[in-house]
Amino acid sequence: MTKLHVSQHPLILHKLTALRDVETDHRSFRELMRELALLLCYEATLDLKLSPKTVTTPMGEAHGHKSEETIGLVPVLRAGLGMVEGVLQLLPSVQVWHIGLYRDEETLRPVEYYNRLPDEPTVQVCLVLDPMLATGGSAIATVDILKRWGVPRIKYVGIIAAPEGVERLSSAHPDVPIHVACVDERLNDVGFIVPGLGDAGDRQFGT
Repeated sequence: MTKLHVSQHPLILHKLTALRDVETDHRSFRELMRELALLLCYEATLDLKLSPKTVTTPMGEAHGHKSEETIGLVPVLRAGLGMVEGVLQLLPSVQVWHIGLYRDEETLRPVEYYNRLPDEPTVQVCLVLDPMLATGGSAIATVDILKRWGVPRIKYVGIIAAPEGVERLSSAHPDVPIHVACVDERLNDVGFIVPGLGDAGDRQFGT
């Protein structure tokens, strides 16, 4: 069963439209990516495990909660970097680990070129950050790496997905929830999402 969560938050829908616009410049694009990542992370962390905690206020004791899970961010280089700052605003104490993958333009398959994960997992939850879930190859490869690392819970957080990418990631890893702002129409013949927003990395970094 697909664990697909498509946000209907009005702010996300508004900012996504601005992000897609070909007239949006690099600086504005990066700011929108940051804001969308923060909002999507908020939704993706609604089920974090909590334990009771009592604190002292100026007026007495308050019974509250604290998180029981440590979180790691895994931005897929390079486009995923644009989502990190937004998530760090919401979760400033999380760990950040980088995995470098690029898509072979002929096979459309991911090629790993960077991975500095330690020998043993240091978090209970990993959020894979990658704005575009297109063919699904990079997402699947990243989750494969994290599962071999031994992370108990993994979630994918993106901005736009293609139906083909959702289907492939869900088939390969049915236990991994997918949190996105929108599922678009399809992939074109070179593996780009339509209507999408173009190349997220190029639009962030002006390349």
